[in-house]
Amino acid sequence: LFSAVAAARAQVQQEPLAETTEGTEITINCSHPNISSRDYIYWYRHLPGRGPELLVFTIKGSKALPDKAGQLWVSADRRWSALCLGRPRRGDAAVYYCALG
Repeated sequence: LFSAVAAARAQVQQEPLAETTEGTEITINCSHPNISSRDYIYWYRHLPGRGPELLVFTIKGSKALPDKAGQLWVSADRRWSALCLGRPRRGDAAVYYCALG
């Protein structure tokens, strides 16, 4: 419900599919052109058979994900963000999504 509300209000847009091979860096993009100054940016992943897992969140700026060998990038105007996984493994195959709130 949280994500659906955020998406409806803020028009969060993501590419439907992103693929890579094991060990090859991948970047997953998210557009949120109507973000408000109060909104945090959240990135989750949903592994098969498990609940959603919060990976990272920020109000502005970029952030490292040391345990995932990744990085969250946020544009200066906060209208887009991107999750970069530097060395993805098979176990990282999941649905990744962003949300605002």
